[in-house]
Amino acid sequence: MQSFSAEPAKSHYKSHYTTRIHPALTSFADEVRGTLARLVAYVMTLALLAIGGMAMWEQLPDAAAMAPSARDASLKDAWSLVDRSSRAFAVSQFDRHDKTEAYEIFRHPKGGRRDVFQWRGADKQPVAELEIYRPGSELGHAGPAIAEIAARMDPGGLRELEAAGLIDSKFGTVTLLRLVSGAEAARGCLGFMKRVSDFHFRISGWSCQGDNLPARRAAISCMLNRLTLLSTGNDPKLAEIFARAELRRADCATSAMPALSADWLTGRDNPQLRGAF
Repeated sequence: MQSFSAEPAKSHYKSHYTTRIHPALTSFADEVRGTLARLVAYVMTLALLAIGGMAMWEQLPDAAAMAPSARDASLKDAWSLVDRSSRAFAVSQFDRHDKTEAYEIFRHPKGGRRDVFQWRGADKQPVAELEIYRPGSELGHAGPAIAEIAARMDPGGLRELEAAGLIDSKFGTVTLLRLVSGAEAARGCLGFMKRVSDFHFRISGWSCQGDNLPARRAAISCMLNRLTLLSTGNDPKLAEIFARAELRRADCATSAMPALSADWLTGRDNPQLRGAF
Protein backbone atom coordinates (compact mmCIF):
# COMPACT_ATOMS: atom_id res chain seq x y z
CA MET A 1 0.00 0.00 0.00
CA GLN A 2 2.80 2.41 0.82
CA SER A 3 4.66 1.79 -2.41
CA PHE A 4 1.48 2.21 -4.39
CA SER A 5 0.58 5.50 -2.73
CA ALA A 6 4.11 6.90 -3.14
CA GLU A 7 3.78 7.03 -6.93
CA PRO A 8 1.03 9.65 -6.95
CA ALA A 9 3.11 11.75 -4.57
CA LYS A 10 6.12 11.61 -6.90
CA SER A 11 3.94 12.47 -9.83
CA HIS A 12 2.46 15.34 -7.91
CA TYR A 13 5.93 16.69 -7.07
CA LYS A 14 7.04 16.52 -10.74
CA SER A 15 3.88 18.24 -11.93
CA HIS A 16 4.28 20.95 -9.30
CA TYR A 17 7.95 21.53 -10.32
CA THR A 18 7.09 21.70 -14.01
CA THR A 19 4.22 24.06 -13.40
CA ARG A 20 6.30 26.48 -11.35
CA ILE A 21 9.76 26.37 -13.15
CA HIS A 22 9.05 25.85 -16.87
CA PRO A 23 7.18 29.13 -17.45
CA ALA A 24 10.06 31.03 -15.84
CA LEU A 25 12.56 29.39 -18.15
CA THR A 26 10.35 30.11 -21.14
CA SER A 27 10.00 33.75 -20.16
CA PHE A 28 13.77 34.08 -19.68
CA ALA A 29 14.50 32.51 -23.07
CA ASP A 30 12.02 34.82 -24.77
CA GLU A 31 13.62 37.81 -23.09
CA VAL A 32 17.10 36.70 -24.19
CA ARG A 33 15.91 36.25 -27.78
CA GLY A 34 14.28 39.67 -27.75
CA THR A 35 17.41 41.29 -26.36
CA LEU A 36 19.59 39.61 -28.99
CA ALA A 37 17.22 40.68 -31.75
CA ARG A 38 17.32 44.30 -30.57
CA LEU A 39 21.11 44.14 -30.26
CA VAL A 40 21.48 42.79 -33.79
CA ALA A 41 19.15 45.50 -35.14
CA TYR A 42 21.13 48.16 -33.28
CA VAL A 43 24.45 46.89 -34.64
CA MET A 44 23.07 46.75 -38.20
CA THR A 45 21.74 50.28 -37.88
CA LEU A 46 25.16 51.51 -36.76
CA ALA A 47 26.80 49.66 -39.66
CA LEU A 48 24.41 51.23 -42.18
CA LEU A 49 25.03 54.69 -40.71
CA ALA A 50 28.80 54.13 -40.93
CA ILE A 51 28.56 52.98 -44.56
CA GLY A 52 26.40 55.96 -45.46
CA GLY A 53 28.80 58.34 -43.71
CA MET A 54 31.78 56.91 -45.54
CA ALA A 55 30.00 57.21 -48.88
CA MET A 56 29.13 60.84 -48.20
CA TRP A 57 32.70 61.57 -47.13
CA GLU A 58 34.07 60.10 -50.34
CA GLN A 59 31.71 62.27 -52.37
CA LEU A 60 32.72 65.50 -50.65
CA PRO A 61 35.90 66.10 -52.74
CA ASP A 62 33.95 65.54 -55.97
CA ALA A 63 31.23 67.90 -54.88
CA ALA A 64 33.77 70.53 -53.95
CA ALA A 65 35.51 70.11 -57.28
CA MET A 66 32.23 70.49 -59.18
CA ALA A 67 31.04 73.50 -57.22
CA PRO A 68 30.90 76.57 -59.51
CA SER A 69 33.33 79.37 -58.78
CA ALA A 70 32.69 83.09 -59.14
CA ARG A 71 33.67 83.04 -62.81
CA ASP A 72 32.25 79.80 -64.22
CA ALA A 73 31.32 76.25 -63.28
CA SER A 74 33.52 74.60 -65.88
CA LEU A 75 36.89 72.93 -65.43
CA LYS A 76 38.71 75.86 -66.94
CA ASP A 77 38.28 77.68 -63.62
CA ALA A 78 41.01 75.45 -62.24
CA TRP A 79 43.52 77.58 -64.17
CA SER A 80 45.14 80.26 -62.05
CA LEU A 81 47.20 83.29 -63.04
CA VAL A 82 50.84 83.07 -61.99
CA ASP A 83 52.26 86.44 -60.99
CA ARG A 84 55.84 85.48 -60.23
CA SER A 85 57.12 83.42 -63.10
CA SER A 86 59.65 84.26 -65.78
CA ARG A 87 58.77 84.34 -69.44
CA ALA A 88 59.36 81.19 -71.41
CA PHE A 89 58.66 82.69 -74.88
CA ALA A 90 59.01 85.89 -76.85
CA VAL A 91 57.84 87.17 -80.23
CA SER A 92 60.73 89.12 -81.72
CA GLN A 93 60.32 92.15 -83.98
CA PHE A 94 56.53 92.09 -83.76
CA ASP A 95 54.79 95.14 -85.24
CA ARG A 96 54.35 97.18 -82.08
CA HIS A 97 53.43 100.50 -83.63
CA ASP A 98 50.64 101.92 -81.44
CA LYS A 99 50.30 98.51 -79.77
CA THR A 100 50.82 97.29 -76.23
CA GLU A 101 51.78 93.74 -75.29
CA ALA A 102 50.60 91.73 -72.31
CA TYR A 103 52.13 88.42 -71.28
CA GLU A 104 50.35 86.15 -68.80
CA ILE A 105 51.07 82.67 -67.48
CA PHE A 106 48.35 80.33 -66.24
CA ARG A 107 48.89 77.05 -64.45
CA HIS A 108 46.64 74.08 -63.77
CA PRO A 109 46.83 72.01 -60.55
CA LYS A 110 47.40 68.92 -62.70
CA GLY A 111 50.49 70.33 -64.34
CA GLY A 112 49.31 72.22 -67.42
CA ARG A 113 50.71 75.63 -68.39
CA ARG A 114 49.43 78.32 -70.74
CA ASP A 115 51.64 81.22 -71.86
CA VAL A 116 49.44 83.90 -73.42
CA PHE A 117 50.46 86.94 -75.46
CA GLN A 118 47.91 89.64 -76.19
CA TRP A 119 48.37 92.79 -78.22
CA ARG A 120 46.06 95.82 -78.05
CA GLY A 121 45.74 98.74 -80.40
CA ALA A 122 45.67 102.44 -79.64
CA ASP A 123 41.98 102.13 -78.76
CA LYS A 124 42.87 99.47 -76.13
CA GLN A 125 40.98 96.81 -78.07
CA PRO A 126 42.66 93.40 -78.59
CA VAL A 127 44.06 92.95 -82.10
CA ALA A 128 45.95 89.65 -81.73
CA GLU A 129 46.48 86.82 -79.29
CA LEU A 130 48.89 83.91 -79.12
CA GLU A 131 48.72 81.01 -76.66
CA ILE A 132 51.30 78.28 -76.10
CA TYR A 133 49.71 75.36 -74.23
CA ARG A 134 51.79 72.67 -72.54
CA PRO A 135 49.30 70.18 -71.06
CA GLY A 136 49.61 68.13 -67.91
CA SER A 137 47.38 65.32 -66.75
CA GLU A 138 44.33 67.58 -67.20
CA LEU A 139 44.55 67.07 -70.96
CA GLY A 140 41.79 64.42 -71.01
CA HIS A 141 39.34 66.90 -69.41
CA ALA A 142 40.20 69.90 -71.56
CA GLY A 143 37.49 71.39 -73.72
CA PRO A 144 37.62 71.42 -77.56
CA ALA A 145 40.36 73.73 -78.83
CA ILE A 146 38.10 75.04 -81.61
CA ALA A 147 35.50 76.20 -79.09
CA GLU A 148 38.18 77.91 -77.00
CA ILE A 149 39.49 79.84 -80.00
CA ALA A 150 35.97 80.89 -81.01
CA ALA A 151 35.23 82.16 -77.51
CA ARG A 152 38.46 84.18 -77.50
CA MET A 153 37.76 85.65 -80.93
CA ASP A 154 34.19 86.58 -80.10
CA PRO A 155 33.47 86.87 -76.35
CA GLY A 156 29.93 87.96 -77.19
CA GLY A 157 28.84 84.38 -77.75
CA LEU A 158 29.22 83.58 -81.47
CA ARG A 159 31.08 80.29 -81.35
CA GLU A 160 30.83 78.65 -84.75
CA LEU A 161 33.96 78.58 -86.87
CA GLU A 162 34.76 77.43 -90.38
CA ALA A 163 38.01 76.48 -92.07
CA ALA A 164 39.86 79.32 -93.74
CA GLY A 165 42.74 77.45 -95.38
CA LEU A 166 46.25 76.59 -94.30
CA ILE A 167 49.52 78.46 -93.96
CA ASP A 168 53.08 77.34 -93.51
CA SER A 169 55.29 78.17 -90.53
CA LYS A 170 58.44 76.92 -88.88
CA PHE A 171 56.21 74.59 -86.82
CA GLY A 172 54.72 73.11 -90.00
CA THR A 173 51.31 73.54 -91.57
CA VAL A 174 48.91 75.63 -89.49
CA THR A 175 45.11 75.48 -89.72
CA LEU A 176 43.29 78.79 -90.13
CA LEU A 177 39.74 79.46 -88.91
CA ARG A 178 37.22 82.26 -89.11
CA LEU A 179 33.78 83.03 -87.73
CA VAL A 180 30.92 81.76 -89.87
CA SER A 181 28.73 84.82 -89.44
CA GLY A 182 28.56 88.09 -87.59
CA ALA A 183 29.99 91.54 -88.14
CA GLU A 184 32.37 91.96 -91.06
CA ALA A 185 35.08 93.22 -88.72
CA ALA A 186 34.84 90.01 -86.70
CA ARG A 187 34.91 87.87 -89.85
CA GLY A 188 38.02 89.70 -90.94
CA CYS A 189 39.95 88.20 -88.02
CA LEU A 190 41.53 84.78 -88.40
CA GLY A 191 42.02 82.12 -85.79
CA PHE A 192 44.79 79.57 -86.02
CA MET A 193 45.79 76.30 -84.39
CA LYS A 194 48.79 74.01 -84.58
CA ARG A 195 49.22 70.76 -82.65
CA VAL A 196 52.49 68.90 -82.23
CA SER A 197 50.92 65.50 -81.66
CA ASP A 198 54.07 63.77 -80.46
CA PHE A 199 54.14 66.00 -77.38
CA HIS A 200 50.47 67.14 -77.09
CA PHE A 201 51.89 70.65 -77.51
CA ARG A 202 49.53 73.27 -78.95
CA ILE A 203 49.91 76.77 -80.37
CA SER A 204 46.72 78.70 -81.04
CA GLY A 205 45.31 82.19 -81.16
CA TRP A 206 43.86 84.76 -83.51
CA SER A 207 44.84 87.95 -85.29
CA CYS A 208 43.12 90.91 -86.95
CA GLN A 209 46.39 92.30 -88.33
CA GLY A 210 46.42 93.24 -92.02
CA ASP A 211 44.20 95.16 -94.41
CA ASN A 212 43.06 92.11 -96.39
CA LEU A 213 42.94 88.35 -96.11
CA PRO A 214 46.36 87.62 -97.68
CA ALA A 215 47.97 90.17 -95.38
CA ARG A 216 46.29 88.65 -92.32
CA ARG A 217 47.44 85.18 -93.32
CA ALA A 218 50.99 86.47 -93.76
CA ALA A 219 50.83 88.26 -90.39
CA ILE A 220 49.98 85.01 -88.58
CA SER A 221 52.72 83.09 -90.36
CA CYS A 222 55.19 85.85 -89.48
CA MET A 223 54.08 85.85 -85.83
CA LEU A 224 54.71 82.11 -85.52
CA ASN A 225 58.08 82.30 -87.27
CA ARG A 226 59.16 84.98 -84.81
CA LEU A 227 58.09 82.99 -81.75
CA THR A 228 61.24 82.11 -79.85
CA LEU A 229 62.02 80.05 -76.77
CA LEU A 230 63.62 81.85 -73.82
CA SER A 231 63.57 79.09 -71.21
CA THR A 232 62.75 75.39 -71.32
CA GLY A 233 62.08 75.08 -67.59
CA ASN A 234 63.91 71.72 -67.60
CA ASP A 235 61.54 70.45 -70.29
CA PRO A 236 63.59 68.54 -72.90
CA LYS A 237 60.53 67.97 -75.10
CA LEU A 238 59.96 71.71 -75.40
CA ALA A 239 63.59 72.25 -76.33
CA GLU A 240 63.29 69.56 -79.01
CA ILE A 241 60.16 71.15 -80.52
CA PHE A 242 61.84 74.52 -80.96
CA ALA A 243 65.13 73.00 -82.11
CA ARG A 244 63.25 71.25 -84.91
CA ALA A 245 61.28 74.40 -85.69
CA GLU A 246 64.38 76.58 -86.01
CA LEU A 247 65.59 74.36 -88.84
CA ARG A 248 62.50 75.43 -90.81
CA ARG A 249 62.52 79.07 -89.83
CA ALA A 250 62.17 81.65 -92.62
CA ASP A 251 61.96 85.42 -92.62
CA CYS A 252 58.56 87.08 -92.86
CA ALA A 253 58.93 88.02 -96.53
CA THR A 254 59.50 84.38 -97.46
CA SER A 255 56.81 83.00 -95.16
CA ALA A 256 54.22 85.29 -96.73
CA MET A 257 54.62 83.70 -100.18
CA PRO A 258 52.73 80.43 -99.51
CA ALA A 259 49.83 82.43 -98.12
CA LEU A 260 49.28 84.01 -101.54
CA SER A 261 49.05 80.74 -103.44
CA ALA A 262 45.66 79.87 -104.85
CA ASP A 263 45.30 76.11 -104.67
CA TRP A 264 42.30 74.57 -102.89
CA LEU A 265 44.29 73.69 -99.75
CA THR A 266 46.23 76.88 -99.03
CA GLY A 267 44.19 79.36 -101.02
CA ARG A 268 43.23 82.66 -99.47
CA ASP A 269 39.54 81.73 -99.27
CA ASN A 270 37.89 79.02 -97.24
CA PRO A 271 38.39 75.57 -98.88
CA GLN A 272 35.11 74.58 -100.54
CA LEU A 273 35.34 70.97 -99.33
CA ARG A 274 35.24 71.96 -95.65
CA GLY A 275 32.26 73.08 -93.63
CA ALA A 276 31.77 74.76 -90.30
CA PHE A 277 33.31 73.22 -87.18
